[in-house]
Amino acid sequence: MSAVVDPKLSSSPSAVAPSGAAAVPPSPSGGRPGWGQAASNEAPTPASAARAPIPILPRKGRVQGRNYDKVLYPALVAIVLLTAWQGMVTALKLPPYLVPSPILMMKTLVTDWQTLGMALLFTLKITLFSFAAAVVVGVLVSFLFVQNRLIETALFPYAVLLQVTPIVAVAPLIIIWVKNPTASLVICATLVALFPIISNTTLGLRSIDPDLQSYFAMNRATRLQTLFRLRVPSALPYFFGGLRISSGLALIGAVVAEFVAGTGGNSTGLAYQILFAGYQLNIPRMFAALLLISLAGVGLFVLMAWLSKLALGSWHASELSRD
Repeated sequence: MSAVVDPKLSSSPSAVAPSGAAAVPPSPSGGRPGWGQAASNEAPTPASAARAPIPILPRKGRVQGRNYDKVLYPALVAIVLLTAWQGMVTALKLPPYLVPSPILMMKTLVTDWQTLGMALLFTLKITLFSFAAAVVVGVLVSFLFVQNRLIETALFPYAVLLQVTPIVAVAPLIIIWVKNPTASLVICATLVALFPIISNTTLGLRSIDPDLQSYFAMNRATRLQTLFRLRVPSALPYFFGGLRISSGLALIGAVVAEFVAGTGGNSTGLAYQILFAGYQLNIPRMFAALLLISLAGVGLFVLMAWLSKLALGSWHASELSRD
């Protein structure tokens, strides 16, 4: 005999259940029958427990932790290296005119601080002047390059020529041609620090979104509007990357120029103090001057990194990354 099914109950799963079988009530969520009840009675498994949310520290705490690590780890490495250096000098009984110990170097730095401090100020003055000149000239040249490909093609090889020409070969000529010693040193250091600004800024000015460029063209934006409202914001990460490189090169250029000028009697920079200490075999003072140059370079790099963080920290991925 065939079973008669009521049309009003034909949509219910229990209406067509065979005789002798328990009907499965429908799921309240409208999904597969019985899932809601099974989920409520099922015990948590190790796999589900492993997927439990892990407490995450606030972003401010993570950032502060990373900042501490950036100081702590290099400091630990420096302590290990200085300890090994001091132990080697003590164990091998090396004389000070060959390798001075870190303790003797620091004592010399304190004793000769009046001389070395004035020399450091002069070297920093040359470095900052040349770095500022390189930034201004480099940005203006990049603005010129980005306006016309023909101009960039014609002039960019000469920018490369400035980069690959040894400053040691050019510095004596500049010192002879320019009568002012400070101006001649600034020009030499500027030539060394100029190319990274030109290269990075030009690359950044050309690295723009084609869709945004089409949007500006569709709205008939002028070259000046496109430059300052589209190209300059896109070039900022590249520009600050160039600043980090150029600041160190400006210091190197200043020291090299001081070496050349120092042989002619200009005894005001750290480079001359290194030369003079070498002539007198005053190796501890030489190491103290080298330490000041290194610390000045690290300070410039940290300053450029801070400026980059200040300018890009709220919007660019390079500063927002949590890795």
